Amino acid sequence: MATPVVETNLVKNETVKMGESVVGWLTEPLFTLNGSAVTVSGLFRALLIFLFAVVLSRLLQRLLKKFSQNQKSINEAAVYTIGRVSHYFILTIGFFFAASSLGINLSNLAIIAGALGVGVGMGLQNIVNNFVSGLILLFERSLKVGDFIELSSGVMGTVREISIRSTLITTNDNVDIVIPNSEFISSSVTNWTMKDAHCRLRIPFGVAYGTDKELVRKAVLEAADRVKLHITKIPQRQPKVWLVNFGDSSLDFELVIWLTPKSVRHPEKVNAAYLWEIENSLSQYGIEIPFPQRDLHVRSWQVERPIAVSEAPAELQTKN
Repeated sequence: MATPVVETNLVKNETVKMGESVVGWLTEPLFTLNGSAVTVSGLFRALLIFLFAVVLSRLLQRLLKKFSQNQKSINEAAVYTIGRVSHYFILTIGFFFAASSLGINLSNLAIIAGALGVGVGMGLQNIVNNFVSGLILLFERSLKVGDFIELSSGVMGTVREISIRSTLITTNDNVDIVIPNSEFISSSVTNWTMKDAHCRLRIPFGVAYGTDKELVRKAVLEAADRVKLHITKIPQRQPKVWLVNFGDSSLDFELVIWLTPKSVRHPEKVNAAYLWEIENSLSQYGIEIPFPQRDLHVRSWQVERPIAVSEAPAELQTKN
């Protein structure tokens, strides 16, 4: 019968053997990279270093976000740019440290550059193009988070996020659209709020020929005053009514208004609101809104004389 001391020694021996086997498994070379043996423990160490870089980057972005919320005077777009650039920088440093822990010689950049060249040649052109385009957008600041933009396709929305590959915009219908960053570099984009959030909007309408122009001006300006989505305190930017064209069926006018920063982001809603009140005012003053029409002038008209029975051919007379 084994004594307690013997059983304890057996347990210790088994534990030691198990520990040695685990250590041997962790330190056993899996493969050789750049002349250095890569082990399981080395992979775990590299993974932990990179995860630490990711956590550090997320923490820094949260701190920047809280700082921008507490400091109202700081530009939100500038804070976002700093956060994204620092995110890429920390991840890059974390990657280099992780690679260094595996024994990769970082001084031999020719190998890394060659690998990147092969990757780009095998189908990463779009990814690299979008990444570089995203960096250009962040540094050039021609497009910032919070800007209201219009694409060449006619889609309008607010920029919510500029990531590595794409940019997220949200339309006024609350639809999220993901657009590759390269699209903003290679095609034209209208930024409604790039430097000045005040934009001028022209709302076209027409009235019948012969209508008193001053009465039209009075009616439409009264309609604009009822909507109040435009600037009212700047004399140079008061609403105006312009006669812009003599149309085929109407006198063509435009209501010209300068929108407030909040109204700029809802052009369709603003246009509908002003047209609604314009129609009400024109109806109130008895001003006709014409519809397309054409006048036909006949220069000559020849009426054919009916043929008498006696003048008809004999065959027709027989049949009758």
